[in-house]
Amino acid sequence: MKIHPVKTILILALLLLLLQACGGAPATETPTQTPPTALPPTGTLPPTAISHTVIPASLPIENLGIAADQDSSRTSNDQTAGGGDRFDKGEYERPFNAVTMDTYFPELDITQYEVMQDDTWIYASMILRSRSADGSLSGQYALEIDNDMDGRGDWLILVNAPAATEWSVENVQVWQDTNKDVGGNEAVNADKSPGFGDGYETKVFDSGMGSDADAAWARISPDNQNTVQIAVKAALVDDDQKYLAGVWAGRTLDPAMFDFNDKMTQEQAGAAVKSFAYYPIQALSELDRACRVSIGTAATGSDLGLCQVYAPQTNPSDPQPPPPSSGCQPVSCPSGWGFDQTICQCVLLPPP
Repeated sequence: MKIHPVKTILILALLLLLLQACGGAPATETPTQTPPTALPPTGTLPPTAISHTVIPASLPIENLGIAADQDSSRTSNDQTAGGGDRFDKGEYERPFNAVTMDTYFPELDITQYEVMQDDTWIYASMILRSRSADGSLSGQYALEIDNDMDGRGDWLILVNAPAATEWSVENVQVWQDTNKDVGGNEAVNADKSPGFGDGYETKVFDSGMGSDADAAWARISPDNQNTVQIAVKAALVDDDQKYLAGVWAGRTLDPAMFDFNDKMTQEQAGAAVKSFAYYPIQALSELDRACRVSIGTAATGSDLGLCQVYAPQTNPSDPQPPPPSSGCQPVSCPSGWGFDQTICQCVLLPPP
Protein backbone atom coordinates (compact mmCIF):
# COMPACT_ATOMS: atom_id res chain seq x y z
CA MET A 1 0.00 0.00 0.00
CA LYS A 2 1.31 3.36 -0.93
CA ILE A 3 1.36 5.96 1.91
CA HIS A 4 0.86 9.53 0.95
CA PRO A 5 3.71 11.68 2.38
CA VAL A 6 1.47 14.63 3.31
CA LYS A 7 -0.88 12.39 5.26
CA THR A 8 2.08 10.80 7.03
CA ILE A 9 3.34 14.21 8.20
CA LEU A 10 -0.10 15.17 9.47
CA ILE A 11 -0.48 11.89 11.36
CA LEU A 12 2.96 12.30 13.02
CA ALA A 13 2.15 15.88 14.05
CA LEU A 14 -1.15 14.77 15.56
CA LEU A 15 0.57 11.98 17.54
CA LEU A 16 3.15 14.45 18.90
CA LEU A 17 0.42 16.80 20.13
CA LEU A 18 -1.36 13.92 21.85
CA LEU A 19 1.84 12.84 23.63
CA GLN A 20 2.46 16.39 24.96
CA ALA A 21 -1.11 16.68 26.25
CA CYS A 22 -0.74 13.40 28.16
CA GLY A 23 2.60 14.36 29.71
CA GLY A 24 4.62 12.22 27.45
CA ALA A 25 6.88 15.10 26.47
CA PRO A 26 8.61 17.39 28.98
CA ALA A 27 6.86 20.71 29.58
CA THR A 28 8.70 23.96 29.17
CA GLU A 29 10.20 25.05 32.57
CA THR A 30 9.02 28.46 33.86
CA PRO A 31 11.11 30.65 36.23
CA THR A 32 10.22 30.58 39.99
CA GLN A 33 8.61 33.82 41.37
CA THR A 34 8.68 35.03 45.02
CA PRO A 35 5.18 35.97 46.27
CA PRO A 36 4.76 39.59 47.55
CA THR A 37 5.28 40.19 51.30
CA ALA A 38 1.98 40.68 53.13
CA LEU A 39 1.70 43.88 55.19
CA PRO A 40 0.78 43.46 58.86
CA PRO A 41 -2.72 44.49 59.93
CA THR A 42 -3.45 48.16 60.45
CA GLY A 43 -2.13 49.40 63.77
CA THR A 44 0.67 46.82 64.05
CA LEU A 45 3.23 48.62 61.90
CA PRO A 46 6.26 49.77 63.91
CA PRO A 47 6.05 53.49 64.78
CA THR A 48 8.19 55.93 62.86
CA ALA A 49 11.26 56.88 64.88
CA ILE A 50 10.94 60.36 66.41
CA SER A 51 14.01 62.50 66.83
CA HIS A 52 14.00 64.81 69.87
CA THR A 53 16.10 67.95 70.04
CA VAL A 54 14.76 69.85 73.08
CA ILE A 55 14.26 67.83 76.28
CA PRO A 56 13.43 69.20 79.75
CA ALA A 57 16.14 69.00 82.37
CA SER A 58 15.97 69.79 86.07
CA LEU A 59 13.03 71.82 87.31
CA PRO A 60 13.68 75.41 88.38
CA ILE A 61 14.43 75.82 92.07
CA GLU A 62 11.94 78.65 92.54
CA ASN A 63 8.24 77.96 92.12
CA LEU A 64 5.74 80.52 90.86
CA GLY A 65 2.82 78.95 92.67
CA ILE A 66 2.34 76.24 95.27
CA ALA A 67 -0.85 74.82 96.76
CA ALA A 68 -1.96 72.06 99.08
CA ASP A 69 -4.91 69.70 98.66
CA GLN A 70 -6.87 67.54 101.08
CA ASP A 71 -5.33 64.27 102.18
CA SER A 72 -8.27 61.87 102.19
CA SER A 73 -6.22 59.00 103.60
CA ARG A 74 -7.03 60.40 107.04
CA THR A 75 -10.76 59.79 106.61
CA SER A 76 -10.73 56.91 104.13
CA ASN A 77 -11.56 54.29 106.78
CA ASP A 78 -14.83 56.15 107.35
CA GLN A 79 -15.67 56.05 103.61
CA THR A 80 -15.65 59.83 103.29
CA ALA A 81 -13.48 62.63 101.99
CA GLY A 82 -11.99 64.97 104.54
CA GLY A 83 -13.57 67.97 102.80
CA GLY A 84 -12.94 69.89 99.62
CA ASP A 85 -15.66 68.20 97.55
CA ARG A 86 -18.26 70.64 96.22
CA PHE A 87 -19.67 69.57 92.90
CA ASP A 88 -21.50 72.83 92.30
CA LYS A 89 -18.22 74.78 92.66
CA GLY A 90 -16.11 72.41 90.58
CA GLU A 91 -14.21 71.14 93.62
CA TYR A 92 -13.58 67.39 93.59
CA GLU A 93 -12.05 65.25 96.32
CA ARG A 94 -13.05 61.76 95.18
CA PRO A 95 -10.14 59.31 95.24
CA PHE A 96 -12.62 56.51 96.02
CA ASN A 97 -14.64 53.90 94.16
CA ALA A 98 -18.28 54.66 93.43
CA VAL A 99 -21.28 53.92 95.67
CA THR A 100 -19.62 52.10 98.55
CA MET A 101 -16.50 54.31 98.80
CA ASP A 102 -14.80 51.41 100.54
CA THR A 103 -11.73 51.50 98.31
CA TYR A 104 -9.39 54.45 98.60
CA PHE A 105 -6.90 55.12 95.80
CA PRO A 106 -3.85 56.93 97.20
CA GLU A 107 -2.34 57.21 93.71
CA LEU A 108 -5.28 59.50 92.79
CA ASP A 109 -5.10 61.70 95.89
CA ILE A 110 -3.19 64.95 95.29
CA THR A 111 -1.70 66.39 98.47
CA GLN A 112 0.39 69.26 97.06
CA TYR A 113 1.63 70.69 93.78
CA GLU A 114 3.93 73.39 92.43
CA VAL A 115 4.10 75.32 89.15
CA MET A 116 7.45 76.52 87.79
CA GLN A 117 8.64 78.09 84.55
CA ASP A 118 11.89 78.81 82.73
CA ASP A 119 12.64 80.29 79.31
CA THR A 120 11.29 77.20 77.52
CA TRP A 121 9.03 75.17 79.78
CA ILE A 122 6.05 75.40 82.10
CA TYR A 123 6.32 72.68 84.74
CA ALA A 124 3.85 71.14 87.16
CA SER A 125 5.02 68.86 89.95
CA MET A 126 2.22 67.11 91.87
CA ILE A 127 2.66 64.96 94.93
CA LEU A 128 0.26 62.01 95.36
CA ARG A 129 -0.45 60.47 98.74
CA SER A 130 1.34 57.28 97.73
CA ARG A 131 1.51 54.63 95.05
CA SER A 132 -1.20 52.06 94.41
CA ALA A 133 -1.26 48.61 95.98
CA ASP A 134 0.76 47.22 93.05
CA GLY A 135 3.41 49.92 93.46
CA SER A 136 2.48 52.07 90.45
CA LEU A 137 1.02 55.46 89.63
CA SER A 138 -1.64 53.95 87.40
CA GLY A 139 -3.97 56.91 86.96
CA GLN A 140 -4.12 59.85 84.59
CA TYR A 141 -2.55 63.13 85.66
CA ALA A 142 -3.02 66.52 84.10
CA LEU A 143 -1.98 70.17 84.13
CA GLU A 144 -4.73 72.61 83.12
CA ILE A 145 -3.88 76.13 81.95
CA ASP A 146 -6.28 79.07 81.70
CA ASN A 147 -4.51 81.66 79.52
CA ASP A 148 -7.03 84.47 79.66
CA MET A 149 -7.83 83.92 83.34
CA ASP A 150 -11.59 83.75 82.84
CA GLY A 151 -12.12 80.52 84.77
CA ARG A 152 -12.32 78.43 81.59
CA GLY A 153 -9.39 76.16 80.88
CA ASP A 154 -7.71 76.60 77.50
CA TRP A 155 -5.14 73.78 77.54
CA LEU A 156 -5.01 70.31 79.08
CA ILE A 157 -1.68 68.48 79.27
CA LEU A 158 -2.40 64.87 80.13
CA VAL A 159 -0.23 61.84 80.92
CA ASN A 160 -1.46 58.29 81.39
CA ALA A 161 0.26 56.00 83.92
CA PRO A 162 3.77 57.52 83.93
CA ALA A 163 6.42 54.98 84.93
CA ALA A 164 9.91 56.28 84.08
CA THR A 165 12.07 58.70 86.06
CA GLU A 166 13.47 60.05 82.80
CA TRP A 167 11.52 62.56 80.73
CA SER A 168 9.36 60.84 78.12
CA VAL A 169 6.70 61.83 75.57
CA GLU A 170 5.10 58.39 75.77
CA ASN A 171 1.39 58.54 76.71
CA VAL A 172 1.53 62.35 76.90
CA GLN A 173 -1.17 64.34 75.14
CA VAL A 174 -1.96 68.03 74.75
CA TRP A 175 -5.57 69.11 74.16
CA GLN A 176 -6.91 72.55 73.34
CA ASP A 177 -10.37 74.06 73.66
CA THR A 178 -10.51 76.06 70.45
CA ASN A 179 -14.24 76.83 70.56
CA LYS A 180 -14.12 78.17 74.13
CA ASP A 181 -16.89 76.05 75.63
CA VAL A 182 -15.04 74.49 78.58
CA GLY A 183 -16.90 75.70 81.64
CA GLY A 184 -20.27 75.65 79.93
CA ASN A 185 -22.60 78.58 80.40
CA GLU A 186 -21.12 79.51 83.78
CA ALA A 187 -17.38 79.13 84.29
CA VAL A 188 -16.27 76.79 87.11
CA ASN A 189 -19.76 76.50 88.62
CA ALA A 190 -22.24 73.80 87.62
CA ASP A 191 -24.66 74.68 84.83
CA LYS A 192 -28.37 74.51 85.58
CA SER A 193 -28.92 72.50 82.39
CA PRO A 194 -25.98 70.10 81.97
CA GLY A 195 -24.76 68.78 78.66
CA PHE A 196 -23.45 71.91 76.91
CA GLY A 197 -20.11 71.88 75.08
CA ASP A 198 -17.59 69.34 73.84
CA GLY A 199 -14.77 70.08 76.29
CA TYR A 200 -11.20 69.93 75.01
CA GLU A 201 -12.00 68.91 71.47
CA THR A 202 -8.68 69.45 69.64
CA LYS A 203 -5.72 67.13 70.22
CA VAL A 204 -2.52 68.89 69.14
CA PHE A 205 0.07 66.46 70.53
CA ASP A 206 0.14 62.74 71.19
CA SER A 207 3.27 60.83 72.30
CA GLY A 208 5.59 62.90 70.10
CA MET A 209 3.19 63.20 67.18
CA GLY A 210 2.27 66.76 66.26
CA SER A 211 3.78 69.88 64.78
CA ASP A 212 6.46 69.80 67.49
CA ALA A 213 7.74 66.40 68.61
CA ASP A 214 9.17 67.96 71.79
CA ALA A 215 6.05 69.85 72.88
CA ALA A 216 5.19 67.99 76.12
CA TRP A 217 6.86 65.51 78.47
CA ALA A 218 6.25 63.73 81.76
CA ARG A 219 8.14 61.64 84.31
CA ILE A 220 8.16 60.34 87.86
CA SER A 221 10.34 62.58 89.99
CA PRO A 222 13.75 60.94 90.47
CA ASP A 223 13.68 62.33 94.02
CA ASN A 224 10.18 61.22 95.05
CA GLN A 225 8.44 58.16 93.60
CA ASN A 226 5.03 59.59 94.55
CA THR A 227 5.47 62.73 92.44
CA VAL A 228 4.38 63.19 88.82
CA GLN A 229 6.07 65.95 86.85
CA ILE A 230 4.76 67.43 83.60
CA ALA A 231 6.53 69.84 81.24
CA VAL A 232 4.98 71.68 78.30
CA LYS A 233 6.58 74.24 76.01
CA ALA A 234 5.39 77.71 76.92
CA ALA A 235 5.40 78.60 73.23
CA LEU A 236 2.81 75.90 72.55
CA VAL A 237 0.33 77.27 75.09
CA ASP A 238 0.59 80.86 73.84
CA ASP A 239 3.74 81.72 75.81
CA ASP A 240 1.76 83.79 78.28
CA GLN A 241 3.50 84.91 81.46
CA LYS A 242 0.17 85.41 83.23
CA TYR A 243 -2.22 82.50 83.60
CA LEU A 244 -4.10 80.26 86.01
CA ALA A 245 -2.86 76.72 86.53
CA GLY A 246 -4.33 73.69 88.26
CA VAL A 247 -3.76 69.94 88.39
CA TRP A 248 -5.94 66.83 88.18
CA ALA A 249 -5.66 63.14 89.00
CA GLY A 250 -8.20 60.57 87.93
CA ARG A 251 -8.87 57.17 86.49
CA THR A 252 -10.48 58.56 83.32
CA LEU A 253 -9.78 62.22 82.61
CA ASP A 254 -11.78 62.34 79.40
CA PRO A 255 -10.99 65.69 77.68
CA ALA A 256 -14.51 65.80 76.23
CA MET A 257 -16.01 65.76 79.77
CA PHE A 258 -14.58 69.09 80.90
CA ASP A 259 -15.96 70.67 82.96
CA PHE A 260 -17.45 67.62 84.68
CA ASN A 261 -20.15 69.52 86.54
CA ASP A 262 -21.48 70.79 83.20
CA LYS A 263 -21.96 67.26 81.87
CA MET A 264 -24.06 65.74 84.67
CA THR A 265 -26.22 66.68 87.62
CA GLN A 266 -25.28 66.62 91.28
CA GLU A 267 -27.66 63.71 91.78
CA GLN A 268 -25.90 61.72 89.07
CA ALA A 269 -22.44 62.60 90.39
CA GLY A 270 -23.15 62.06 94.08
CA ALA A 271 -21.03 63.57 96.86
CA ALA A 272 -17.93 62.45 98.75
CA VAL A 273 -18.68 64.00 102.15
CA LYS A 274 -21.13 62.17 104.42
CA SER A 275 -22.86 65.31 105.62
CA PHE A 276 -23.92 66.20 102.06
CA ALA A 277 -27.37 65.21 100.81
CA TYR A 278 -26.11 63.41 97.71
CA TYR A 279 -23.58 61.18 99.53
CA PRO A 280 -22.07 58.80 98.44
CA ILE A 281 -20.35 59.43 95.10
CA GLN A 282 -22.02 57.85 92.09
CA ALA A 283 -21.09 58.43 88.44
CA LEU A 284 -18.20 60.81 89.18
CA SER A 285 -15.65 58.76 91.09
CA GLU A 286 -11.88 58.14 91.28
CA LEU A 287 -11.12 61.83 90.73
CA ASP A 288 -9.21 64.61 92.45
CA ARG A 289 -8.82 68.24 91.48
CA ALA A 290 -6.62 70.72 93.30
CA CYS A 291 -7.56 74.40 93.45
CA ARG A 292 -5.85 76.75 90.98
CA VAL A 293 -2.92 79.09 91.52
CA SER A 294 -2.40 82.40 89.75
CA ILE A 295 0.90 82.76 87.88
CA GLY A 296 2.50 86.12 87.06
CA THR A 297 -0.20 88.27 88.64
CA ALA A 298 -2.53 88.43 91.60
CA ALA A 299 -5.99 87.15 90.68
CA THR A 300 -9.18 87.09 92.69
CA GLY A 301 -12.67 85.83 92.08
CA SER A 302 -14.82 82.97 93.30
CA ASP A 303 -15.55 82.01 89.70
CA LEU A 304 -11.92 81.23 88.87
CA GLY A 305 -11.46 78.08 90.97
CA LEU A 306 -8.59 79.68 92.88
CA CYS A 307 -7.12 78.52 96.15
CA GLN A 308 -8.11 80.72 99.07
CA VAL A 309 -5.40 82.31 101.15
CA TYR A 310 -6.33 82.51 104.80
CA ALA A 311 -4.65 85.06 107.07
CA PRO A 312 -5.87 84.61 110.68
CA GLN A 313 -6.48 87.74 112.73
CA THR A 314 -4.19 87.97 115.74
CA ASN A 315 -4.04 90.24 118.74
CA PRO A 316 -0.56 91.75 119.26
CA SER A 317 -0.88 91.03 122.99
CA ASP A 318 -1.43 87.33 122.37
CA PRO A 319 1.53 84.95 122.68
CA GLN A 320 3.20 84.64 119.30
CA PRO A 321 3.49 81.20 117.72
CA PRO A 322 6.92 79.65 117.41
CA PRO A 323 8.80 80.36 114.18
CA PRO A 324 8.09 78.06 111.24
CA SER A 325 10.00 74.82 111.13
CA SER A 326 13.09 74.78 108.95
CA GLY A 327 12.21 74.74 105.27
CA CYS A 328 8.51 75.39 105.91
CA GLN A 329 7.06 77.35 103.02
CA PRO A 330 3.51 78.71 103.24
CA VAL A 331 1.18 77.43 100.57
CA SER A 332 -2.23 78.38 99.27
CA CYS A 333 -4.90 76.16 100.77
CA PRO A 334 -8.23 74.85 99.45
CA SER A 335 -11.51 76.51 100.25
CA GLY A 336 -12.29 76.24 103.97
CA TRP A 337 -8.70 75.50 104.94
CA GLY A 338 -5.87 77.66 106.31
CA PHE A 339 -2.11 77.25 106.52
CA ASP A 340 -0.69 76.57 109.98
CA GLN A 341 3.01 77.47 110.03
CA THR A 342 3.58 75.72 113.35
CA ILE A 343 2.95 72.34 111.71
CA CYS A 344 3.68 73.44 108.13
CA GLN A 345 0.43 72.26 106.56
CA CYS A 346 -3.12 73.26 105.70
CA VAL A 347 -5.70 72.72 108.44
CA LEU A 348 -9.50 72.72 108.35
CA LEU A 349 -10.87 76.02 109.62
CA PRO A 350 -13.74 76.21 112.11
CA PRO A 351 -17.10 77.17 110.60
CA PRO A 352 -17.72 80.95 110.43
